[in-house]
Amino acid sequence: MFSRLIALRLCLIYALSFAIVDARQALAQSGGEDAHLAIENPAELSKEEALQIYTSLQKRMAQGYAAAQFEQLRNYQNWPLFNDAPYISATHGQRFVNSYANRMAHNYGTLQEGEKLPTGSVLAKDSMTVTDEGNTHPGALFVMEKLAEGTSPETADWRYIMVMPDGSLFGDTMGDRADNVAYCHDCHEAVADRDYTFFVPEEYVVGN
Repeated sequence: MFSRLIALRLCLIYALSFAIVDARQALAQSGGEDAHLAIENPAELSKEEALQIYTSLQKRMAQGYAAAQFEQLRNYQNWPLFNDAPYISATHGQRFVNSYANRMAHNYGTLQEGEKLPTGSVLAKDSMTVTDEGNTHPGALFVMEKLAEGTSPETADWRYIMVMPDGSLFGDTMGDRADNVAYCHDCHEAVADRDYTFFVPEEYVVGN
């Protein structure tokens, strides 16, 4: 329990660093100071409001991420979606996020303690910032890919990728700028008993 609390505290520290990155991205897109304050002031949205905003940004987000040219992320928005509306994730810089998983990750929604996702599973969490001033813009795309056993023992065979809204690569643990996302696994160690994967808050799970 103590080690899990430490890991969760690290997650919040890393979330702050994500917030700084997101704020810089927002400034580049909007040119205004309000966007810089967005992460500190996320809007309080109903599920319907969050869905409406996501729908308005969805196509733009998909086109932006596609510029990264990761084949395993092609048409990710057509994958099974495990939340019924975007929800705020403290560990992703107070962004509103969605949790998608490809068909290989067939047991993502029912994963029990000690079970693992199969090789080839890909989890994609896209994000958007919505401020209480009414500013909205796409955030980063966070990706986990389950590699063949023994490929990356230090990350329990998980590959972590972070793609910025314009398709630029922030980091890839198996490729360029690996150091930028090396901390991702440290955060996910808090849920090692669920194969290092966080799941959707209960009140946002599809069907609840």
